[in-house]
Amino acid sequence: MAHKLMITDTILRDAHQSQAATRMRVEDMLPACDILDSIGYYSLECWGGATFDSCLRFLNEDPWDRLRKLKKALPHTKLQMLFRGQNILGYKHYADDVVEQFCRKAIENGIDVIRIFDALNDVRNLEAAIKFTKKYGGICEPAISYTISPVHNEDYFVKLAKELVQMGADNICIKDMANLLLPYDAYSLVKRLKSEVDVPIHLHTHNTTGTGDMTYLMAVQAGVDIVDCALSPLANGTSQPATESLVATLKGTEYDTGYDLELLAKAAKHFRGVAQKLKEQGSLDPKVLSVDTNTLIYQVPGGMLSNLISQLKQAGKEEKYYDVLAEIPVVRKDFGYPPLVTPTSQIVGTQAVFNVLMGRYKTFPKESKALLAGEYGALPGEVNEEVRKMAIGDKKPITCRPADLLAPELDKYREEIKDYMEQEEDVLSYALFPQVAMKFFEARKAAREPKPVEPAPAPAAAASPAPPGPGPCARPPALLPCMWRISPSNSSKELKSKGTGFPVPSACRETSDE
Repeated sequence: MAHKLMITDTILRDAHQSQAATRMRVEDMLPACDILDSIGYYSLECWGGATFDSCLRFLNEDPWDRLRKLKKALPHTKLQMLFRGQNILGYKHYADDVVEQFCRKAIENGIDVIRIFDALNDVRNLEAAIKFTKKYGGICEPAISYTISPVHNEDYFVKLAKELVQMGADNICIKDMANLLLPYDAYSLVKRLKSEVDVPIHLHTHNTTGTGDMTYLMAVQAGVDIVDCALSPLANGTSQPATESLVATLKGTEYDTGYDLELLAKAAKHFRGVAQKLKEQGSLDPKVLSVDTNTLIYQVPGGMLSNLISQLKQAGKEEKYYDVLAEIPVVRKDFGYPPLVTPTSQIVGTQAVFNVLMGRYKTFPKESKALLAGEYGALPGEVNEEVRKMAIGDKKPITCRPADLLAPELDKYREEIKDYMEQEEDVLSYALFPQVAMKFFEARKAAREPKPVEPAPAPAAAASPAPPGPGPCARPPALLPCMWRISPSNSSKELKSKGTGFPVPSACRETSDE
């Protein structure tokens, strides 16, 4: 039976992660929140994924503070996040006590819907996050990481969905991170899921291959309950299909969203300015805006594409872009056909870069070794044992739930940052990104410490007047405004003082222009 379609808008998270390497600032989000809050979305995806890392590493923002600000500005709309199962928002497995505390604090600070996925579709890596999301009152939305390979088919995905429902799923998400789910396949999969599981089905795709709109339309006709879209200024290409286009398409039909196109246009007007800013600062590369049907071959998701471009630019190797893309399917097959989504997309992508620049399998990053050793969970297909032996030697891959090998970690992290801790959430920031978070904490602490007051100079003894100087008197360094920044210089950071001839005051706060 047909029913009204609901939409999750990704403008505050995946849209700019996929197109602009997650460089949108909270100050660019808040002015549009009143409008966004009035539209009636199922939810707004605003947190998780790469936003956490980017806030700390590049934007000089506390991600927890961002979440609290958005919750205050969006009181009538559910806020949604992307959660990497036992990886949380990082790139390795964390102990269960860290997973529990993160679920608790995310929900306390404003998250309503937690979309939980595992890069390998290993349900053992979802157990803790599902359990704790439900324990603290969140809406639990486990995801199927959709991919195409000799070991992934419709029966595989339906079986996985049934397991997730048994584990406590409130919704099931089909997470098509690279726009590989073609329209008729979407119709068939959604139809089967609607007949075999009794929870809402939420579909997420991109428009990298140019099929996203058609995929959504077929899924709608098959009975999908919710889809992910992005407001048009940051839609399409490696991002999601445009919200306004789907709303207009369904208007007056039995699937009508009921959303006001004029309100959507007002919100889009604001984000057009944001998109222009991202283009001007070099974060939004034109490559991510075009259709690339080769994605059906190399299966690279949108967020990975934008970050790959950014990384190759920094390395001065942009000309190797398509060579790296061609190498990715080779690595993926050898590694047992993992779906390409964080962190496996980064692992496979990095290995492909190493293979292109240094020779095939001449070097293995530690993450590649960990993946082949079973530290991320069970790989879905057969691994090239020759490649695995090159990476880990005679080491036997683990077969248990990887987190079972991890001792509780929270107390250790809390002790390590006790001198910098201002909120309980800081422990979690540090647990996920220790080096990046510590730099952020140090800068925050320095900014809040009172600056020393220099004593007034003693009155000078009477003397003959000094001859006039050559012009306006220069102020002493202590009185100069703090105007310095950090700019990237390979692996180090270079301090630059703006427009003064005096040493940079040590009490000044560091800010990043990256």
